[in-house]
Amino acid sequence: MDSLQTIKQRFGIIGNNNQLNLAIQKAMRVAPTDISVLVTGESGVGKEVIPKIIHNLSHRKHAKYIAVNCGAIPEGTIDSELFGHEKGSFTGASQTRSGYFEVADGGTIFLDEVGELPLTTQVRLLRVLENGEFFKVGSSKVQKTNVRIVAATNLNMVEAIQKGKFREDLYYRLSTVEIHLPALRNRPDDIHLLFRKFASDFATKYNMPTIRLDDAAVEALVSNQWKGNIRQLRNLTEQISVIEQNRNITGELLRSYLPDYNQNLPALVSEKKNESDFANEREILYKILFDMRNDITDLKKLTKELLNEEAPRQTEKNTQVLIDKIYGEKDEIDESHTLEIISQNNRDSFEPLPELVSFDDAETIEETVSLQEKEVEMIKHALERNKGKRKLAAKELGISERTLYRKINQYNL
Repeated sequence: MDSLQTIKQRFGIIGNNNQLNLAIQKAMRVAPTDISVLVTGESGVGKEVIPKIIHNLSHRKHAKYIAVNCGAIPEGTIDSELFGHEKGSFTGASQTRSGYFEVADGGTIFLDEVGELPLTTQVRLLRVLENGEFFKVGSSKVQKTNVRIVAATNLNMVEAIQKGKFREDLYYRLSTVEIHLPALRNRPDDIHLLFRKFASDFATKYNMPTIRLDDAAVEALVSNQWKGNIRQLRNLTEQISVIEQNRNITGELLRSYLPDYNQNLPALVSEKKNESDFANEREILYKILFDMRNDITDLKKLTKELLNEEAPRQTEKNTQVLIDKIYGEKDEIDESHTLEIISQNNRDSFEPLPELVSFDDAETIEETVSLQEKEVEMIKHALERNKGKRKLAAKELGISERTLYRKINQYNL
Protein backbone atom coordinates (compact mmCIF):
# COMPACT_ATOMS: atom_id res chain seq x y z
CA MET A 1 0.00 0.00 0.00
CA ASP A 2 1.26 3.50 -0.85
CA SER A 3 2.66 5.60 1.98
CA LEU A 4 1.20 8.92 3.11
CA GLN A 5 4.07 10.87 1.58
CA THR A 6 3.69 9.01 -1.72
CA ILE A 7 -0.01 9.88 -1.89
CA LYS A 8 0.74 13.55 -1.17
CA GLN A 9 3.28 13.70 -3.99
CA ARG A 10 1.01 11.83 -6.37
CA PHE A 11 -1.96 14.16 -5.86
CA GLY A 12 0.00 17.39 -5.29
CA ILE A 13 -0.97 17.82 -1.63
CA ILE A 14 1.19 20.35 0.26
CA GLY A 15 1.35 20.45 4.06
CA ASN A 16 2.10 18.48 7.20
CA ASN A 17 -0.86 19.45 9.37
CA ASN A 18 -2.03 16.62 11.63
CA GLN A 19 -5.73 17.06 10.72
CA LEU A 20 -4.84 17.03 7.02
CA ASN A 21 -2.74 13.87 7.44
CA LEU A 22 -5.56 12.18 9.35
CA ALA A 23 -8.05 12.98 6.56
CA ILE A 24 -5.74 11.52 3.89
CA GLN A 25 -5.07 8.40 5.94
CA LYS A 26 -8.79 7.85 6.45
CA ALA A 27 -9.37 8.17 2.69
CA MET A 28 -6.63 5.60 2.04
CA ARG A 29 -8.23 3.12 4.47
CA VAL A 30 -11.78 3.32 3.07
CA ALA A 31 -10.68 3.34 -0.60
CA PRO A 32 -10.64 -0.49 -1.08
CA THR A 33 -14.25 -0.74 0.17
CA ASP A 34 -17.52 0.45 -1.38
CA ILE A 35 -18.52 2.51 1.66
CA SER A 36 -20.17 5.87 0.95
CA VAL A 37 -18.05 8.81 2.08
CA LEU A 38 -19.01 12.38 2.96
CA VAL A 39 -16.24 14.99 2.77
CA THR A 40 -16.86 18.13 4.83
CA GLY A 41 -15.01 21.41 5.15
CA GLU A 42 -15.21 25.07 4.20
CA SER A 43 -15.31 26.22 0.60
CA GLY A 44 -11.85 26.27 -0.97
CA VAL A 45 -10.09 23.75 1.32
CA GLY A 46 -9.57 21.24 -1.52
CA LYS A 47 -12.33 18.70 -0.84
CA GLU A 48 -12.18 17.49 -4.45
CA VAL A 49 -8.83 15.73 -3.88
CA ILE A 50 -10.28 13.20 -1.39
CA PRO A 51 -12.66 11.44 -3.86
CA LYS A 52 -9.79 11.24 -6.39
CA ILE A 53 -7.64 9.46 -3.80
CA ILE A 54 -10.50 7.09 -2.94
CA HIS A 55 -11.23 6.27 -6.59
CA ASN A 56 -7.60 5.75 -7.63
CA LEU A 57 -6.85 3.46 -4.68
CA SER A 58 -10.01 1.36 -5.16
CA HIS A 59 -10.81 -1.61 -7.39
CA ARG A 60 -12.87 0.81 -9.52
CA LYS A 61 -9.83 2.85 -10.63
CA HIS A 62 -10.07 1.59 -14.24
CA ALA A 63 -13.76 2.53 -14.51
CA LYS A 64 -15.36 5.95 -14.92
CA TYR A 65 -14.86 8.75 -12.42
CA ILE A 66 -17.40 11.58 -12.77
CA ALA A 67 -17.44 14.77 -10.66
CA VAL A 68 -20.78 16.60 -10.51
CA ASN A 69 -21.23 20.08 -9.02
CA CYS A 70 -24.78 19.83 -7.71
CA GLY A 71 -24.96 23.55 -6.95
CA ALA A 72 -24.19 24.52 -10.56
CA ILE A 73 -27.02 22.53 -12.19
CA PRO A 74 -30.49 24.15 -12.34
CA GLU A 75 -33.15 22.48 -10.21
CA GLY A 76 -35.31 21.73 -13.24
CA THR A 77 -32.62 19.69 -14.99
CA ILE A 78 -30.70 18.06 -12.12
CA ASP A 79 -32.77 14.83 -12.27
CA SER A 80 -32.16 14.54 -16.01
CA GLU A 81 -28.40 15.12 -15.56
CA LEU A 82 -28.06 12.49 -12.84
CA PHE A 83 -30.52 9.82 -13.97
CA GLY A 84 -31.13 10.56 -17.67
CA HIS A 85 -34.44 11.03 -19.49
CA GLU A 86 -36.60 9.47 -22.18
CA LYS A 87 -37.37 11.13 -25.50
CA GLY A 88 -40.34 13.48 -25.21
CA SER A 89 -40.42 13.36 -21.39
CA PHE A 90 -40.33 17.17 -21.26
CA THR A 91 -40.06 20.14 -23.60
CA GLY A 92 -36.72 20.00 -25.40
CA ALA A 93 -36.14 16.28 -24.78
CA SER A 94 -35.67 15.45 -28.46
CA GLN A 95 -33.86 12.18 -27.78
CA THR A 96 -33.18 9.69 -25.01
CA ARG A 97 -30.24 10.63 -22.80
CA SER A 98 -28.17 8.60 -20.35
CA GLY A 99 -27.53 10.15 -16.94
CA TYR A 100 -24.35 10.14 -14.88
CA PHE A 101 -25.41 7.12 -12.82
CA GLU A 102 -25.83 5.09 -15.99
CA VAL A 103 -22.59 6.28 -17.60
CA ALA A 104 -20.52 5.75 -14.42
CA ASP A 105 -21.79 2.20 -13.82
CA GLY A 106 -18.96 0.30 -12.15
CA GLY A 107 -17.07 3.50 -11.29
CA THR A 108 -17.26 6.43 -8.87
CA ILE A 109 -19.46 9.53 -8.79
CA PHE A 110 -18.34 12.56 -6.80
CA LEU A 111 -21.33 14.74 -5.81
CA ASP A 112 -19.85 18.11 -4.88
CA GLU A 113 -22.07 20.52 -2.89
CA VAL A 114 -24.55 17.70 -2.25
CA GLY A 115 -26.35 19.91 0.27
CA GLU A 116 -27.72 21.97 -2.66
CA LEU A 117 -29.75 19.05 -4.07
CA PRO A 118 -33.54 19.58 -4.21
CA LEU A 119 -35.59 17.39 -1.86
CA THR A 120 -37.16 15.47 -4.78
CA THR A 121 -33.70 14.59 -6.11
CA GLN A 122 -32.62 13.56 -2.62
CA VAL A 123 -35.38 10.92 -2.63
CA ARG A 124 -34.09 9.49 -5.93
CA LEU A 125 -30.52 9.49 -4.65
CA LEU A 126 -31.54 7.67 -1.48
CA ARG A 127 -33.00 4.85 -3.57
CA VAL A 128 -29.75 4.51 -5.50
CA LEU A 129 -27.80 4.27 -2.25
CA GLU A 130 -30.17 1.68 -0.77
CA ASN A 131 -30.58 -0.77 -3.66
CA GLY A 132 -28.79 0.66 -6.71
CA GLU A 133 -32.06 1.36 -8.57
CA PHE A 134 -33.24 4.48 -10.38
CA PHE A 135 -35.76 5.67 -12.98
CA LYS A 136 -35.02 7.86 -15.95
CA VAL A 137 -37.15 10.99 -16.14
CA GLY A 138 -40.30 10.08 -18.04
CA SER A 139 -39.73 6.32 -17.74
CA SER A 140 -41.37 3.64 -15.58
CA LYS A 141 -38.62 1.11 -16.21
CA VAL A 142 -36.34 0.35 -13.25
CA GLN A 143 -32.63 0.49 -14.07
CA LYS A 144 -29.73 -0.81 -12.01
CA THR A 145 -26.37 0.80 -11.40
CA ASN A 146 -23.28 -0.12 -9.43
CA VAL A 147 -21.51 3.09 -8.46
CA ARG A 148 -19.46 4.28 -5.52
CA ILE A 149 -20.77 7.62 -4.23
CA VAL A 150 -18.49 10.16 -2.58
CA ALA A 151 -20.21 13.41 -1.60
CA ALA A 152 -18.90 16.74 -0.32
CA THR A 153 -20.46 19.81 1.26
CA ASN A 154 -19.46 23.02 3.01
CA LEU A 155 -22.83 23.28 4.80
CA ASN A 156 -23.60 22.42 8.39
CA MET A 157 -25.63 19.29 7.63
CA VAL A 158 -27.17 19.01 11.09
CA GLU A 159 -28.49 22.55 10.77
CA ALA A 160 -29.74 21.86 7.22
CA ILE A 161 -31.63 18.79 8.51
CA GLN A 162 -33.23 20.83 11.30
CA LYS A 163 -34.40 23.43 8.77
CA GLY A 164 -35.89 20.72 6.54
CA LYS A 165 -33.49 21.39 3.66
CA PHE A 166 -31.82 17.97 3.74
CA ARG A 167 -33.19 14.50 4.45
CA GLU A 168 -31.86 12.95 7.64
CA ASP A 169 -31.99 9.38 6.25
CA LEU A 170 -29.96 10.44 3.19
CA TYR A 171 -27.39 12.14 5.39
CA TYR A 172 -26.76 8.96 7.36
CA ARG A 173 -26.51 6.91 4.15
CA LEU A 174 -23.96 9.31 2.68
CA SER A 175 -21.89 9.76 5.83
CA THR A 176 -21.07 6.14 6.58
CA VAL A 177 -17.57 7.55 6.82
CA GLU A 178 -17.10 11.29 7.23
CA ILE A 179 -13.79 12.93 6.34
CA HIS A 180 -13.22 16.52 7.47
CA LEU A 181 -10.63 18.81 5.90
CA PRO A 182 -9.35 21.66 8.13
CA ALA A 183 -9.57 25.32 7.14
CA LEU A 184 -6.34 26.97 5.97
CA ARG A 185 -6.25 29.29 9.02
CA ASN A 186 -6.02 26.15 11.17
CA ARG A 187 -2.90 25.08 9.25
CA PRO A 188 -0.58 28.07 9.91
CA ASP A 189 2.62 26.08 9.29
CA ASP A 190 1.38 25.08 5.82
CA ILE A 191 0.43 28.55 4.57
CA HIS A 192 3.93 29.68 3.55
CA LEU A 193 4.67 26.27 2.02
CA LEU A 194 1.58 26.55 -0.18
CA PHE A 195 2.48 30.13 -1.15
CA ARG A 196 5.97 29.07 -2.24
CA LYS A 197 4.55 26.16 -4.27
CA PHE A 198 2.03 28.43 -6.02
CA ALA A 199 4.68 31.12 -6.63
CA SER A 200 6.98 28.55 -8.26
CA ASP A 201 4.16 27.21 -10.45
CA PHE A 202 3.16 30.67 -11.67
CA ALA A 203 6.78 31.66 -12.30
CA THR A 204 7.07 28.67 -14.62
CA LYS A 205 3.68 29.33 -16.23
CA TYR A 206 4.37 33.01 -16.99
CA ASN A 207 8.13 32.61 -17.56
CA MET A 208 9.24 35.11 -14.92
CA PRO A 209 11.31 35.07 -11.68
CA THR A 210 9.66 33.63 -8.58
CA ILE A 211 8.32 36.12 -6.05
CA ARG A 212 9.69 35.95 -2.51
CA LEU A 213 8.44 37.27 0.84
CA ASP A 214 10.42 39.05 3.54
CA ASP A 215 9.87 38.24 7.22
CA ALA A 216 7.15 40.87 7.68
CA ALA A 217 5.32 39.58 4.62
CA VAL A 218 5.47 36.00 5.90
CA GLU A 219 4.03 37.14 9.23
CA ALA A 220 1.20 39.01 7.47
CA LEU A 221 0.55 35.97 5.27
CA VAL A 222 0.28 33.56 8.19
CA SER A 223 -1.83 35.87 10.38
CA ASN A 224 -4.48 36.40 7.70
CA GLN A 225 -7.79 34.57 8.20
CA TRP A 226 -8.02 33.21 4.60
CA LYS A 227 -11.79 33.01 4.46
CA GLY A 228 -11.48 31.63 0.93
CA ASN A 229 -8.90 29.10 2.11
CA ILE A 230 -6.47 27.56 -0.44
CA ARG A 231 -8.41 28.96 -3.40
CA GLN A 232 -8.00 32.50 -2.07
CA LEU A 233 -4.28 31.97 -1.38
CA ARG A 234 -3.70 30.61 -4.87
CA ASN A 235 -5.52 33.52 -6.53
CA LEU A 236 -3.60 36.07 -4.45
CA THR A 237 -0.26 34.45 -5.33
CA GLU A 238 -1.10 34.54 -9.04
CA GLN A 239 -2.22 38.16 -8.81
CA ILE A 240 1.02 39.29 -7.14
CA SER A 241 3.13 37.20 -9.52
CA VAL A 242 1.62 38.90 -12.56
CA ILE A 243 1.31 42.49 -11.31
CA GLU A 244 4.42 43.19 -9.23
CA GLN A 245 7.67 43.91 -11.06
CA ASN A 246 9.71 43.84 -7.87
CA ARG A 247 9.95 40.13 -7.01
CA ASN A 248 10.78 40.81 -3.34
CA ILE A 249 7.47 41.33 -1.57
CA THR A 250 7.39 43.37 1.66
CA GLY A 251 4.85 43.09 4.45
CA GLU A 252 3.32 46.48 3.60
CA LEU A 253 2.92 45.52 -0.04
CA LEU A 254 1.38 42.15 0.81
CA ARG A 255 -1.13 43.75 3.20
CA SER A 256 -2.43 45.90 0.34
CA TYR A 257 -3.51 42.67 -1.38
CA LEU A 258 -5.32 41.36 1.73
CA PRO A 259 -8.79 42.96 1.84
CA ASP A 260 -9.62 41.50 5.23
CA TYR A 261 -6.20 42.06 6.84
CA ASN A 262 -7.49 44.67 9.31
CA GLN A 263 -10.56 42.61 10.15
CA ASN A 264 -8.67 39.74 11.72
CA LEU A 265 -8.30 41.15 15.21
CA PRO A 266 -10.65 39.58 17.75
CA ALA A 267 -13.44 41.78 18.97
CA LEU A 268 -13.69 42.37 22.69
CA VAL A 269 -17.30 41.83 23.64
CA SER A 270 -18.40 42.46 27.19
CA GLU A 271 -20.57 39.74 28.61
CA LYS A 272 -22.29 42.23 30.95
CA LYS A 273 -24.29 45.24 29.96
CA ASN A 274 -23.11 48.52 31.43
CA GLU A 275 -25.38 51.04 33.08
CA SER A 276 -25.66 53.21 29.96
CA ASP A 277 -27.09 50.24 28.00
CA PHE A 278 -29.82 49.78 30.60
CA ALA A 279 -30.47 53.53 30.64
CA ASN A 280 -30.96 53.54 26.86
CA GLU A 281 -33.35 50.60 27.11
CA ARG A 282 -35.36 52.43 29.79
CA GLU A 283 -35.56 55.52 27.62
CA ILE A 284 -36.84 53.49 24.68
CA LEU A 285 -39.48 51.90 26.92
CA TYR A 286 -40.56 55.29 28.26
CA LYS A 287 -40.83 56.63 24.72
CA ILE A 288 -43.13 53.76 23.74
CA LEU A 289 -45.31 54.42 26.79
CA PHE A 290 -45.56 58.14 25.97
CA ASP A 291 -46.51 57.37 22.36
CA MET A 292 -49.23 54.99 23.59
CA ARG A 293 -50.49 57.65 26.00
CA ASN A 294 -50.79 60.24 23.23
CA ASP A 295 -52.60 57.76 20.97
CA ILE A 296 -55.10 56.93 23.71
CA THR A 297 -55.70 60.64 24.32
CA ASP A 298 -56.46 61.27 20.66
CA LEU A 299 -58.66 58.17 20.40
CA LYS A 300 -60.75 59.32 23.36
CA LYS A 301 -61.27 62.69 21.72
CA LEU A 302 -62.18 61.00 18.46
CA THR A 303 -64.77 58.89 20.30
CA LYS A 304 -66.41 61.99 21.79
CA GLU A 305 -66.56 63.54 18.34
CA LEU A 306 -68.27 60.46 16.92
CA LEU A 307 -70.86 60.59 19.72
CA ASN A 308 -71.82 64.11 18.84
CA GLU A 309 -75.07 63.67 16.89
CA GLU A 310 -75.94 67.31 16.55
CA ALA A 311 -73.23 68.12 14.04
CA PRO A 312 -72.61 64.98 11.93
CA ARG A 313 -71.05 66.76 8.96
CA GLN A 314 -68.73 68.77 11.11
CA THR A 315 -67.86 65.61 13.05
CA GLU A 316 -66.96 63.76 9.86
CA LYS A 317 -64.62 66.55 8.90
CA ASN A 318 -63.09 66.73 12.35
CA THR A 319 -62.75 62.94 12.49
CA GLN A 320 -60.57 62.96 9.38
CA VAL A 321 -58.43 65.69 10.91
CA LEU A 322 -57.97 63.63 14.07
CA ILE A 323 -57.27 60.42 12.10
CA ASP A 324 -54.59 62.24 10.10
CA LYS A 325 -53.13 63.54 13.34
CA ILE A 326 -53.04 60.10 14.97
CA TYR A 327 -51.62 58.22 12.00
CA GLY A 328 -48.55 60.13 10.98
CA GLU A 329 -49.64 63.55 9.71
CA LYS A 330 -49.85 65.42 13.02
CA ASP A 331 -46.80 67.56 12.29
CA GLU A 332 -48.33 68.95 9.10
CA ILE A 333 -51.63 69.90 10.83
CA ASP A 334 -52.13 73.14 12.67
CA GLU A 335 -52.71 72.00 16.26
CA SER A 336 -54.40 75.23 17.31
CA HIS A 337 -56.88 74.84 14.45
CA THR A 338 -57.63 71.26 15.43
CA LEU A 339 -58.22 72.24 19.07
CA GLU A 340 -60.46 75.08 18.00
CA ILE A 341 -62.57 72.69 15.90
CA ILE A 342 -62.90 70.24 18.78
CA SER A 343 -63.88 72.97 21.23
CA GLN A 344 -66.40 74.42 18.78
CA ASN A 345 -67.89 71.02 18.02
CA ASN A 346 -68.40 70.21 21.69
CA ARG A 347 -69.56 73.64 22.74
CA ASP A 348 -73.24 72.74 22.46
CA SER A 349 -72.83 69.04 23.21
CA PHE A 350 -74.80 67.27 25.93
CA GLU A 351 -71.55 66.85 27.88
CA PRO A 352 -69.31 69.89 27.38
CA LEU A 353 -65.60 69.30 27.48
CA PRO A 354 -63.30 71.37 29.67
CA GLU A 355 -61.23 74.01 27.94
CA LEU A 356 -58.48 72.36 25.96
CA VAL A 357 -55.03 73.88 25.79
CA SER A 358 -53.02 71.12 24.09
CA PHE A 359 -53.18 67.39 23.53
CA ASP A 360 -50.59 66.80 26.19
CA ASP A 361 -52.62 68.82 28.75
CA ALA A 362 -55.95 67.16 27.91
CA GLU A 363 -57.88 65.94 30.94
CA THR A 364 -58.94 62.77 29.10
CA ILE A 365 -55.84 61.08 30.45
CA GLU A 366 -54.25 61.41 33.83
CA GLU A 367 -50.54 62.06 33.73
CA THR A 368 -48.49 60.97 36.68
CA VAL A 369 -45.64 63.07 37.98
CA SER A 370 -43.23 60.17 37.53
CA LEU A 371 -43.97 59.86 33.81
CA GLN A 372 -43.47 63.61 33.29
CA GLU A 373 -40.17 63.43 35.11
CA LYS A 374 -39.03 60.52 32.94
CA GLU A 375 -40.05 62.36 29.79
CA VAL A 376 -38.09 65.43 30.86
CA GLU A 377 -35.12 63.23 31.75
CA MET A 378 -35.21 61.47 28.39
CA ILE A 379 -35.34 64.78 26.48
CA LYS A 380 -32.47 66.22 28.52
CA HIS A 381 -30.29 63.17 27.87
CA ALA A 382 -31.01 63.27 24.15
CA LEU A 383 -30.09 66.98 23.98
CA GLU A 384 -26.90 66.41 25.96
CA ARG A 385 -25.80 63.50 23.76
CA ASN A 386 -26.38 65.58 20.64
CA LYS A 387 -24.76 68.75 22.08
CA GLY A 388 -28.02 70.71 22.07
CA LYS A 389 -28.83 70.05 18.40
CA ARG A 390 -32.61 69.70 18.34
CA LYS A 391 -32.76 68.04 14.93
CA LEU A 392 -30.45 65.18 15.95
CA ALA A 393 -32.09 64.84 19.36
CA ALA A 394 -35.56 64.63 17.78
CA LYS A 395 -34.33 61.96 15.36
CA GLU A 396 -32.93 59.91 18.26
CA LEU A 397 -36.21 60.23 20.20
CA GLY A 398 -38.26 59.28 17.16
CA ILE A 399 -40.31 62.51 17.11
CA SER A 400 -40.39 65.56 14.87
CA GLU A 401 -38.25 68.62 15.57
CA ARG A 402 -41.43 70.66 15.98
CA THR A 403 -42.76 68.33 18.67
CA LEU A 404 -39.42 68.45 20.48
CA TYR A 405 -39.41 72.26 20.36
CA ARG A 406 -42.92 72.28 21.89
CA LYS A 407 -41.80 69.90 24.65
CA ILE A 408 -38.79 72.11 25.42
CA ASN A 409 -41.03 75.15 25.82
CA GLN A 410 -43.57 73.15 27.83
CA TYR A 411 -41.02 71.96 30.37
CA ASN A 412 -38.87 75.14 30.28
CA LEU A 413 -35.77 73.17 29.29
